[in-house]
Amino acid sequence: MVLDTMDELSAHLRHLHDESPLLVAVFDGADRLRYANPAYRQAYAVAEGESPTWAELMRRNALAGRGLVIDAPDMDVWLTSAFSRRGKTPYRTVEAKLHDGRWLLMAETVSASGWMLCVGTDITEMRADARAVRRDRDAAIRAAHTDDLTGVANRRFVTARVEDMLARSGLALGLGTPGCLAVLDLDNFKYINDRYGHQAGDAVLRDFARRINVQVRRSDCFGRVGGEEFVLVLPDTALDEAALIVERMLGLVRTARPLDDRPDFAYTFSAGVAMARSGDTFSELYGRADKALYAAKMDGRNRVRLEEAPAPPLRMAEKGI
Repeated sequence: MVLDTMDELSAHLRHLHDESPLLVAVFDGADRLRYANPAYRQAYAVAEGESPTWAELMRRNALAGRGLVIDAPDMDVWLTSAFSRRGKTPYRTVEAKLHDGRWLLMAETVSASGWMLCVGTDITEMRADARAVRRDRDAAIRAAHTDDLTGVANRRFVTARVEDMLARSGLALGLGTPGCLAVLDLDNFKYINDRYGHQAGDAVLRDFARRINVQVRRSDCFGRVGGEEFVLVLPDTALDEAALIVERMLGLVRTARPLDDRPDFAYTFSAGVAMARSGDTFSELYGRADKALYAAKMDGRNRVRLEEAPAPPLRMAEKGI
């Protein structure tokens, strides 16, 4: 049969999705559900026409004991960890157990614009030992990419995302907006540890990671690279736009009161931002952002500073030619 129009093709695709036992869903760049077929809606208790965010869907299903089985005592910690990897690579597969007893293999495909296609296949009948091997593999990958204390991405994962950004063909050709790297460092963190203790310091680190992580766009990546230092990878983002994003995050952190027994305690961070250049390595880009961070610290902390503009090329006369 030959399909004459795109409308006819779309109608057939919609019918196939409606009849398919596969779970099919589409999330936009803000991680809000934009389409779900009946199999997905039934599994995750989504009413037709609803458009919850993925986080809202996970929270309400966890409270109701339906949808995905989440083996974690703290929902916020689990979401922080999940967000640090969700949609950060073009394609990945993960196993998921549902409260109705089924096991799913979820395949996530992310477009350049940040929209995500999720397709779930029922693998309940697969041998239990084979599923166990896959789960052990997924757990090992997750551990290798996650910071133990905060649950966000670790240095290995964010370094790979920076290298992905630098490898973009548009950057190599000098086309488009290459992207930026921001280095974020908590202010006076040694003083916090010395005065309030390391447990309080850990609580501040976790609070900071959680607050920043929920502000990160699908295409971006946020992670901890050591101590009180974090990085934010911002692909396809101009320097002035990156500065506004980090300034907004700084404003949110200023209002944080992370210590329950010290309601007057507040903290801030400083940040340096650099834009990727053609031929950059991770070390070169990181070094310029780190130099801008140093300038923010020297200027009084609690602020964002941009890298210095590169010097213009010398003219013939200036070269003495």
